[in-house]
Order: sequence, then C-alpha cells, then structure tokens
Amino acid sequence: MKVAVASGKGGTGKTTVAANLAYVASGNGKTVAYLDCDVEEPNGALFFKPQIVESRAVTVSVPAVDSTRCTGCGQCGQICQYSAIVVVNKQVLVFGELCHGCGGCRLVCPTGAISESQRIIGQLEIGRAGEAQFVQGILRVGEAMSPPVIRSVKAAAPPVDLLVIDSPPGTSCPVIESVRGADLVLLVTEPTPFGLNDLKLAVEMVGALNLPFGVVINRADLGDTRTDEYCRTQGIDVLTKIPDDRRVAEAYSRGDMICEAIPSYRDLYADLLDRLEERVTAVAQAGSGG
Repeated sequence: MKVAVASGKGGTGKTTVAANLAYVASGNGKTVAYLDCDVEEPNGALFFKPQIVESRAVTVSVPAVDSTRCTGCGQCGQICQYSAIVVVNKQVLVFGELCHGCGGCRLVCPTGAISESQRIIGQLEIGRAGEAQFVQGILRVGEAMSPPVIRSVKAAAPPVDLLVIDSPPGTSCPVIESVRGADLVLLVTEPTPFGLNDLKLAVEMVGALNLPFGVVINRADLGDTRTDEYCRTQGIDVLTKIPDDRRVAEAYSRGDMICEAIPSYRDLYADLLDRLEERVTAVAQAGSGG
C-alpha cells in the first residue's frame, strides 16, 4: 500500500502525520518504509533519527560540447525549450541548471559535437530507524529542479507492506511527482481560512490526477467549522481529526515522535491506519468490479 501524505500549504503537520503513521505501522508487525520526498527541506530524520547505511549522489544529464567539432549551426538552441543551451556568435553556451535532460540537443546536432555528461544536483540517503526503513533526498542548495531527486527517492523504495511518502507542501510539480502512483493521498489541513483555501487547491490537484484521497484535519478544535462544512458538502472523507494539544507541540519542538512521547496518540494513528487500509481496499475492489 502506497500512501502519499500531502498538504496544500506548509505548517499543517504533514510530516508529523506521515512520520507517526509509519512509526505506528512499523510497531504493528508491518514492514514499513518512510520516504521523505520533501527534498528541498527534509525533516523526517529529525523524528526518526535513522542510521544511514548508504549515501549516493543524484545526477541529471547535461550536454557537453566538443568545440572542435561544433560548427555553431544553432540547431541545439532551437530545439531546447528551456534555453539551457544557446548559440551566440557561433559559440555554444550551456546553462546546466536549466537543463531538463531530454537529450534533444544531442539528437539534432549534425556533427555529433554534443555528448552527455552528469551534473550532481542532490543526495540520496538510505537507512533504517527501528523497524522502519528510511529513504530521503536532499536537493543541493541553489538547485531549481527537485523532481529528479524525488524520482530517485521513490526508485529506492524497498518492497514493503506500507510505503509512506512524505510529499512537499503545495500543489506544484514536486508534489505531483511525489503523489504520482500512490494508492491513496492523505491531505493534511487545518481549520483556518488559509488552510481551507489551500485544501481546495490540493483537492483539485488530486482530482486532476484521478487519485483517491482523504483528509486529516490537524488542530481540529482551533479555528472554525468551514473546513468540516466544505468536506461534507463535497463528499470528502475526513479520516481523522487531531486535537490542538500543547503536548504535541512540545514533543515536536524536541524532535520526539508524538506516539512515543504521548502513548495515547497511538490509538488515533492505529485507527487512521485501519481506515486507510479499508479505503484502499474499497478503491481496489471498485476498480476491479468486485
């Protein structure tokens, strides 16, 4: 089962939910892996405190130009949609940070002057935290494209009973790359005007991707009832509500796993896990006509 935990905005408690869901599942006899795909600012490791056993660079393909064979015809610049390679006064300029690695410039070069080289854009780290396996990606500071690192994190996922994908906040390309292929997307929100506005954007996103989803309302007794009303009128399942609890904030500030610091929360997350399994099973049966 692949569950992607996402949110329309930052600060809703997405990582807290993802980490504790994986933690509780790993203690219930399931094989579990937690994937931190929030590669621009990964912080799942603060709570899991994993032992990293493997680390490797994440690279992307960029063009390398042999000036002795280049005629300055400009065909490479014409095909590039991102201005990653341009020709000025018969000189080829390569801007690797803009390159999407499609290889089009290499294919159209009439003299074979363009070859493929690799540029490091991030780091992949694989380890273990207790009974849970742990994978995270770290995008290099200053890099603009996180999807290649996210793809590397997902490709490193081990075969397990439950895969928890901690997605970046928002609804842009990195989030779409993270949730793609999930059995269910868990949208974490908060009962505030900003939370509701961004929840609506996230709902539109998963709807466009045709992915089943449910909602978790964090700090549910803080704010107003408009988030509840929106979910009810739209027929959206609210899978659980997490109270506004000072003890949770204190445990978070220490980098403690909530369900370890406050054992009473284990039941809440165990119930959420059961509801996720029921929802995924129902979706699968509906898809197979069962």
